[in-house]
Amino acid sequence: MDDPEERFTDLYDRHYRSVLGYALLRAERDVAEDVSSETFLVAWRRLGELPEPSLPWLLGVARNLLAKQRDSRHRRQALVDRIAALTTSRDQQAWDVAEHVIDRESALEALAALPEQDVEAMVFATWYGLPPQQAASVMGCSVRTYNVRLHRARKRLARALRLGGGAPRPVRSLES
Repeated sequence: MDDPEERFTDLYDRHYRSVLGYALLRAERDVAEDVSSETFLVAWRRLGELPEPSLPWLLGVARNLLAKQRDSRHRRQALVDRIAALTTSRDQQAWDVAEHVIDRESALEALAALPEQDVEAMVFATWYGLPPQQAASVMGCSVRTYNVRLHRARKRLARALRLGGGAPRPVRSLES
């Protein structure tokens, strides 16, 4: 086959179920579907380099993508755990405005769903109170890049809170 689209379609038709089955044995359905799709995206980009037989190569790509997913989840969870470990019982007993604005569990779930780099950017700004110059230095990027990352991270967090049911509760007025 000389037509790349036909070649890719044939590759996809022959091997998608096998790649998905492999991923399903190692991850939940949504992750497995994402990994399978990304595997074929890599295959499309490297279509001219695919070996024959191509199934072992596709399974190797899927295996690597699953490992990256797993590592990313572990790093994200470790960061959430570190934040939780740094929270003292006094922090939990003290009156916290955030407790009255959103549900704590929804906030933790929203944070856990964010990419590690987003959480890291927000932690440097809010938890440690680092100015952009210092936070950028820690993250190994320019101040402009850090500011863009922080802005995008805050937008993603706000979106995750809205989608996760963490909509703000009405605040009681002082008159009631």
